[in-house]
Amino acid sequence: MHQLKKENTCKSINYGPWYSRRYVRHIIFGWDTMGGKLYDIVLLLCIISSIIAVAVDSIKNLSTKTHEILYWIEWAFTILFTIEYIVRIWCLEKKRSYILSFYGIVDLISFLPTYLSIFTGSTHFLFAFRFIRMFRVFRIFGLSNLRTEGSYLWKSILTSLPKIGVFMMTVLMIVTILGSIMYIIEGEINPTFSSIPKAIYWATITLTTVGYGDITPITALGQMISTFVMLLGYSIIAVPTGIISGEIAKAKSRSKKDNAVSQSHRFCTNCGNPIHSEDSFCGKCGKAV
Repeated sequence: MHQLKKENTCKSINYGPWYSRRYVRHIIFGWDTMGGKLYDIVLLLCIISSIIAVAVDSIKNLSTKTHEILYWIEWAFTILFTIEYIVRIWCLEKKRSYILSFYGIVDLISFLPTYLSIFTGSTHFLFAFRFIRMFRVFRIFGLSNLRTEGSYLWKSILTSLPKIGVFMMTVLMIVTILGSIMYIIEGEINPTFSSIPKAIYWATITLTTVGYGDITPITALGQMISTFVMLLGYSIIAVPTGIISGEIAKAKSRSKKDNAVSQSHRFCTNCGNPIHSEDSFCGKCGKAV
């Protein structure tokens, strides 16, 4: 029995020659082999290097020669990412699913702006989309917990959108009313409150506690209202955080309940015998589960 298990674990899956679609697909999309991890690590290093090159190229004080070198480096990475994208499509059986998937669109956007820059100028500075590909680091280094937490956060934000929408409408109503009031109070004697839109702008930056200082009230009543708005801002700013935090807690609670239900209804893959959630082996055939 032990010898049979040892022989089975020693068997390696044959993915064919290195130029076959199956082998290439396993290296590019796989992560459980040394080759797959090495490929992803090299890809991440290329992404980081290309982002640094484009970011440095945006500095105006560099010499013309340096800009030229960075320009060709960016094109080298663009061609590399283009080839990699084509190979990804070539090695897949369901090409449409990848092309229309989230990562498929991100992979396309990562090099497309550089080609568009030929016609539109500086669109290659949209390199920030390339950084989204860095999410693969969760898979490479086995950071599945962080990926799960990210999934909780994303689902919680989507669930919270209706509540956040109501909150934003309420804030918009508040700043419109406060801006109109401040325009009535300050408009005739304070040139910075020259219109209601500017007064609404003041109410927005005051309520959000940003306070640029470019528009300030000069009357005693206006300053009193400013104090009230700033204090109101500190109480309001915590509302979206509370909404999303509550949804995250609900998502985790639902996940724990689903896992508990799935664990309590486990069955042996060998003989189909029901298995208790705390058992590690099937009580009928002895297979590890």
